Amino acid sequence: FFFFFCLIQVCLFFFALFKFFLYLAKLSSVGSIRDEETCERLRGLIQRQVQICKRSVEVMDAVRRGAQLAIDECQFQFRNRRWNCSTLESMPVFGKVVTQGTREAAFVYAISAASVAFAVTRACSSGELEKCGCDHNVHGVSPEGFQWSGCSDNIAYGVAFSQSFVDVRERSKGQSSSRALMNLHNNEAGRKAILSHMRVECKCHGVSGSCEVKTCWKAMPPFRKVGNVIKEKFDGATEVEQRKVGSTKVLVPRNSQFKPHTDEDLVYLDPSPDFCDYDPRTPGMLGTVGRQCNRTSKAIDGCELMCCGRGFQTQEVEVVDRCSCKFHWCCYVKCKQCRKMVEMHTCR
Repeated sequence: FFFFFCLIQVCLFFFALFKFFLYLAKLSSVGSIRDEETCERLRGLIQRQVQICKRSVEVMDAVRRGAQLAIDECQFQFRNRRWNCSTLESMPVFGKVVTQGTREAAFVYAISAASVAFAVTRACSSGELEKCGCDHNVHGVSPEGFQWSGCSDNIAYGVAFSQSFVDVRERSKGQSSSRALMNLHNNEAGRKAILSHMRVECKCHGVSGSCEVKTCWKAMPPFRKVGNVIKEKFDGATEVEQRKVGSTKVLVPRNSQFKPHTDEDLVYLDPSPDFCDYDPRTPGMLGTVGRQCNRTSKAIDGCELMCCGRGFQTQEVEVVDRCSCKFHWCCYVKCKQCRKMVEMHTCR
């Protein structure tokens, strides 16, 4: 990994975090982060992150899994949009999109902070880490009458680690710039997408499956749910600007007629480009030529919008599906392979 296309220090600063995330995500199992020396060799970390890595080496494999989780979820949520969260070996993860204060950058920061919190919490609950385990603050009998038991997810530890490791990059530069305020706000909004959707899972105990006694524990939502929540926040994100209130710099809606954003909302500073055309000078601006589109849809995945009015071409392609599946005793399912021709539409 190395920095392309960017000649000024501010771009390098914002590239570094996401270049580091992609680097972590692509580490093989052989290249797992097992000792302090590995922390020194990780690219994209600032010195304070290196120090955290050295103090918490055992946690870093969870951070690596969280990085891949963020990339996978971003690509799923934006699979039908002009910008589809592409990552390439020859450019920083997510491209130059994250160097601008756009909605897309807001989503990327939120999903990244959330993914680190999620993966570290999951590592705690699974017993991978010596520093944390289940949340033992959840115990006793609930007001609803069930017994708290089992392994409640230690989301407090995961959130705290995400705050210390992910946010330190912004805090180390001070919180006076509008972009630092935007990033910190969206980081926290991402973590709140988990906190606000914690759920209670229960198991019944009794004769013949009766529920004479019910034990319950607190669990995180599936990360797909977290991604859906953050994507909804992306769709309703608030454009903001920095203002000074007393001695404090804060972000407020650019349009005074809009209601103030909450801690769970995403905010952005700059309008997004249209992402229609490939720009070799701008990493991440891959354009939509060759992208598959939906001929019958009027939404953003439809050919009219996806192809930016350039038109599309249609070809017949052969697809192979499983069909005529039958259950055989005991216990497997056997299917045939069916071939059929379908129309595929791609942008000119």
